[in-house]
Amino acid sequence: MQTPPITPEPLAYSVADACLVSSIGRTRLYALIKEGRLESRKIGKRTIIPAASLRALIEGEA
Repeated sequence: MQTPPITPEPLAYSVADACLVSSIGRTRLYALIKEGRLESRKIGKRTIIPAASLRALIEGEA
């Protein structure tokens, strides 16, 4: 019997992926970042959203 492969949870999401997994629109996502309710990081030109920050927002902790 073969065990299924372990799929690690992402550490961060691109803006598009964060919108997809949270059902929050792109404009609202950027507004939440501007309000300080959602963390973001810039890596080069790319904006990423830490998974922990997105989870905290959805769970009502942000």
